[in-house]
Amino acid sequence: MSETSPPARLPSVRLAVFDCDGTLVDGQYEICSAMDEAFGSLGLLPPHHGAVRRAVGLSLPQTMRMLAPEENSDIHAALVEAYKGAYRMAREQGRVSEPLFAGIRPVLDTLRGEGWDLGVATGKSLRGLTHCLAVNDLAEHFVTLQTADHHPSKPHPAMLEAALGEALAMPHDAVMIGDTTYDIAMARAAGVRAIGVSWGYHQPVELMAAGADTVAMSPGELLEILA
Repeated sequence: MSETSPPARLPSVRLAVFDCDGTLVDGQYEICSAMDEAFGSLGLLPPHHGAVRRAVGLSLPQTMRMLAPEENSDIHAALVEAYKGAYRMAREQGRVSEPLFAGIRPVLDTLRGEGWDLGVATGKSLRGLTHCLAVNDLAEHFVTLQTADHHPSKPHPAMLEAALGEALAMPHDAVMIGDTTYDIAMARAAGVRAIGVSWGYHQPVELMAAGADTVAMSPGELLEILA
């Protein structure tokens, strides 16, 4: 009697998931400006820009709770809508500039050329992320885009888990690359390798304390780490 061979296991792909703001692009000016407008429209004192930068990466509801802890949930919700409106208006008027950090494009091109699948996990909306990638001519680089529209805020692992599923990648074959402790904690929660970058909004010592495997001090060093 013949034996049936077990089905062959398909090889897992290598997946590199990037945060957006502070990792791929530098959009802090527009973020801070929209936050100023949002708070001002409600008659509130805008938060210090340093506090705004530290909140980048979280979803907007969580960001507003962090930046205005003394306010109630109705005010937080109003701030979210005011921020969205201010940012959307700036984008429609062509005032939004989200340039790639120097050296990032060669990293993405090289990884694709070496067979990596690429993804993004960000606190941005899908509309905002799509616009950012389009203006930087990166729309075709990524196989999975995970945003705050459809998932809980970082550091919840939902975005990474969805990225793994869409790319058909296993956690041990994936890496999360980001500039904040929220990215590192999300990677740990999803069982994914975590690499911090030094050119964003949280300090390398914070990223290591949060559990990063290592911190790249430049895009070139990031490629060396992933090699």
